[in-house]
Amino acid sequence: MKTLSLIPKRGLLAALIGLTVGQALAAAPSLSLKPWAPNLKLEAASFVPGLAGAERLAISAGDGLLLLDGQGQTLAKLPGNFSTLDSRAAGQQVLVASLDSQRQQAVLVSLDPQARSWGKPLYLPQRDFPVNGVCLYRDEASNLFLFLVGEEGKGEQWLLGNGAQLNPQAQRVRGLPLPPSAQFCQVDDGAGQLLVNEENVGWWAYPAQAEADVLRLPVALRQPFGDLAEQAGAMALVPGGVLGLDPKAAQLHLYQQQDDAWKAQPAIALSGLKEPENLAVRATANGLQLLVRDDEDGRLYQGELNWQPQPVPLAPVLPNVAALVQSEPVGRQGDAADDPAIWIHPQQPALSRVLGTNKKQGLLAYDLQGKLLQELPVGRLNNVDVRPNFKLGAQTVDLAVASNRDHNSLSLFSIDRSSGELREAGEIPTPLKEIYGICLFQPASGEIYAIANGKDGSFLQYRLSAPNGAVQGELVRQFKVDSQPEGCVADDQRQRLFIGEEDVGVWAVDARADQPAQLSSVIKVGPQLHADVEGLALYQSSGQDYLVISSQGNDSYLVLDAEPPFAARGAFRVGLNAAAGIDGASETDGLEVTSVNLGGAWSHGMLVVQDGRKRMPEQTQNFKFVPWAEVTRALKLP
Repeated sequence: MKTLSLIPKRGLLAALIGLTVGQALAAAPSLSLKPWAPNLKLEAASFVPGLAGAERLAISAGDGLLLLDGQGQTLAKLPGNFSTLDSRAAGQQVLVASLDSQRQQAVLVSLDPQARSWGKPLYLPQRDFPVNGVCLYRDEASNLFLFLVGEEGKGEQWLLGNGAQLNPQAQRVRGLPLPPSAQFCQVDDGAGQLLVNEENVGWWAYPAQAEADVLRLPVALRQPFGDLAEQAGAMALVPGGVLGLDPKAAQLHLYQQQDDAWKAQPAIALSGLKEPENLAVRATANGLQLLVRDDEDGRLYQGELNWQPQPVPLAPVLPNVAALVQSEPVGRQGDAADDPAIWIHPQQPALSRVLGTNKKQGLLAYDLQGKLLQELPVGRLNNVDVRPNFKLGAQTVDLAVASNRDHNSLSLFSIDRSSGELREAGEIPTPLKEIYGICLFQPASGEIYAIANGKDGSFLQYRLSAPNGAVQGELVRQFKVDSQPEGCVADDQRQRLFIGEEDVGVWAVDARADQPAQLSSVIKVGPQLHADVEGLALYQSSGQDYLVISSQGNDSYLVLDAEPPFAARGAFRVGLNAAAGIDGASETDGLEVTSVNLGGAWSHGMLVVQDGRKRMPEQTQNFKFVPWAEVTRALKLP
């Protein structure tokens, strides 16, 4: 189940307190500026990423995009009318992003600094809003993105490629609401943080990851709420810190990040500059080297700042795996898709199906290419599980069971073992006031049990049967946990049930109905597992069995041994597939996994995860299909 992402009260308070801290150092860092190439008038300039020399990237109103030497002489020129400038190193190349003012389009172009030549520009499509600024972002999986900052609070994130390889066409990932008067942006790649200015208010920090929720924290605000005198202008990032220009007050502001807050250093007056507009920075042995453009005369000034910001510890980088297939989006808006199950065709595994619940609609069935095959609108189904060989009167069928939140009941579906077609098979009422999760257990004797839970922590175990063709459930056991559960999965071979308590962790309990429900801890919420604990699934093969857990709080998936002491094998994320144009997965509720050889890319099994934020393009939620071989590779599983 989704939880609303809010700024923690502690973090917001710390941030607001941090905005007023201006006396952190006894004396302000010193800065001396002098003109650089004084005969040049430039629109913007920056250092060349990956190069320690005197070369500069620049934009000239008359000449276009330029590579300049240490004296301001042109080494390479791309004619045109450009504004704004950002860049990233890509192997031996430099990728430069700008705005083509004549075409009113964002553009990316490669530069070979050694050959002193520009490549062919890659243009983004024209937007339906004026674009003020652009900035590049390379994520933990080396995907390259471009952020567009537009008027009236419009912003967008676009995928450009992966590593040094650019896609033939840029692809829109998402829109995001930004401040209405934003002009400048910068992205800290390591921290995954997008900084944007709001001219008359201050600077803001947003998560930059493609799968991130939209939230923001203040970096610095105007007086009387912060230390900014007049305006929030251009920014430049350093590890763990940010430099920002106040063009009206001709001041340079320095901020060091501390947790969710930004600690202000004393502001530095930019003496002799009338209206500092653009800013670039790079680290040196003695501090920071700056380039500042004065909008008053169009000239560039260079100087050394004796301030060495302290890098902020970053969260561990988790390996990314990519989905190879995604399902068609569900037919309802909002938090709709929830839990998948995998039905295995007994004769032709390639004809297997992925079942998925839609909490606002019913049960869905997809083929292994993600195409919707069936839709059963039976109500608000939450979780679903499947087991083979159920006696429905004289028939032998496979069985799917889902928790129905409309009726607080169990909805049963028969699955034709030849065609895979699903049909409603009946409903079993429960006394649960708010039914939530469900999973099935089938011991070697063959009978099928359904274990359902409610939001109050109650678990009810039913023996399912249909001797005369009418389904029925016999309550054979009940137990309870202290807070809200949801996900559960049964290890049929070891007769063990794993249950997730969303804010606490994962428990193991004997799955047999005639045994006491003694809970033993598998893993608690902590550094590896982030609440909410959501979907649980078992990967079982002749080699090693694994428990896979949806760690919703940090958009990751944790893999444990399925036997005591339940050692952790690692965590991973489902990132975007740049080549296939499939977005990653986040806010995952339910998941399922199988070790069965389904053919092709699924020869070592398949992982299916619910995607809570469908991006690229933005649509209703869906399910992502991941080859288990990719998980094995990412975590180096035996």
